[in-house]
Amino acid sequence: MTKLVEKALEEISKLPEDEQDAIASQILAELEDETAWEKQFATDGRKLRRLAEEALAEDSRGETRPLDKLP
Repeated sequence: MTKLVEKALEEISKLPEDEQDAIASQILAELEDETAWEKQFATDGRKLRRLAEEALAEDSRGETRPLDKLP
């Protein structure tokens, strides 16, 4: 376990149980989401390439905004 993870867990352990559970739920959901994305693209790399091409085309058409300009 990294020092940063240890520090985060130490700080989380100071919170009330309901807040600890809420944070744990968010972390677990994020990990599950990441796993789902990895599985989806591991079976067919063409999907990721197609999504990237679509994103680049949208940007070329001026349909995107810089992240620092989002509300």
